[in-house]
Amino acid sequence: MNLSRVRHILTPGLLAAGAYGVFSVGMFAQVQTETTTAHGPSTHEVKVERAEVLYVTGNDLVVKMEDGQVRHIPNVPESAKVDVDGKELGIHDLKPGMHLQRTITTTTTPKTVTTVQSVRGKVWQVSPPNSVILTLEDNTNQKFSIPKGQKFTVDGQQTDAFGLRKGMMISATKVVEVPETVVQQQRQLTGKMPPPPPAPPADTPILVVIAAPVPVPTAAPVEAAAAEPAPTKLPKTASMTPLIGLLGLVSLSLSLAIGVIRRSS
Repeated sequence: MNLSRVRHILTPGLLAAGAYGVFSVGMFAQVQTETTTAHGPSTHEVKVERAEVLYVTGNDLVVKMEDGQVRHIPNVPESAKVDVDGKELGIHDLKPGMHLQRTITTTTTPKTVTTVQSVRGKVWQVSPPNSVILTLEDNTNQKFSIPKGQKFTVDGQQTDAFGLRKGMMISATKVVEVPETVVQQQRQLTGKMPPPPPAPPADTPILVVIAAPVPVPTAAPVEAAAAEPAPTKLPKTASMTPLIGLLGLVSLSLSLAIGVIRRSS
């Protein structure tokens, strides 16, 4: 696209003037332009990037690339979609552990754009070696530039700008070939959920843990109250009369017993 090639065609028997800037000033109907495009063979390049979702908050995405590099992708647009297991998901549907894959297909096609411009007119004035004024078919005059070193053929003889004379008929043709490169990219973003944990073999016993019921605490039994010791003293309200009566009864019994013993003796 930054290269151009200009090819000048000299028509036998006619004066053909090709110029870089000849047709850049005031294109009239007498200046005929034809453009054709030729395409070359295309080349394709496929690039695959894989990543694992680490963190999603709002429209910010953090992923871990296949080479271990951690990337922060801010402000993911709402229009961005990823095909996960056949479903289109947006940024808010992504979950940590998901695996993403972006496939970029770049197609490069070379082409050549050829532009052919032609004009026919009568020399009205020549200012060698840089310009010439032609009278076109509609009787209007137009000035054209002459590139350095341009040669002309007049009646089978080659001449330069100094050989042009007023009244000569000129048929000029300019061919410009511009090579270009067309680059097209196609991006496809797919993903899949993290794989479930593997199931145990069929002959391996499976340990099922059943939580035991939590015992309900019961009230501690009330200990029997310790027996109170018998009082060592009579209450202050107790009377000494019964004790005195008992002592008197004992003394009377002893006196009677002594008297019986004496009589018998």
